[in-house]
Amino acid sequence: MSGREQQEDPMEFTVESLETPALTKAQLAELLFEQIGLNKRESKDMIDAFFDLVSDSLVDGRDVKISGFGNFQIRTKAPRPGRNPRTGEAIPIQARRVVTFHASHKLKEQIQGNGQAADSSGD
Repeated sequence: MSGREQQEDPMEFTVESLETPALTKAQLAELLFEQIGLNKRESKDMIDAFFDLVSDSLVDGRDVKISGFGNFQIRTKAPRPGRNPRTGEAIPIQARRVVTFHASHKLKEQIQGNGQAADSSGD
C-alpha cells in the first residue's frame, strides 16, 4: 500500500526531504533530473524557460492560469494618499501594478488534507 501511495504522488517524499523550507528553482531542476530523467542542463533550462514565460506574460499584462494549481493575475492599484508612520507626514502613493495569486480549488483541497476542504463550503 505504501508503494502505491508513492506512485500516486512521486514527488511528495522527495519534497519533504529538502534542506530548506522554501522550494528553489535549483531544487526544482534537481527534482526533474532525479525523477524525470532529464540531464541537469536540460532540467535547469526547462525551469528557467517556464519561469521566464510566466514572468514575461505577467509583465505584458496577461494573466497566467495553471490548471489544478491556480491563477496569477495582474492588478492595477489606484493612486492613494499615504502617511509616513514615523513623522505622520502625508505622502502620495503612486498607481502601481501588483501580482496576485489565487489557488485553485484542487490545490486548496490538497493543502487542507487530500479532499477534506471539499466537504466544507467555507473559504
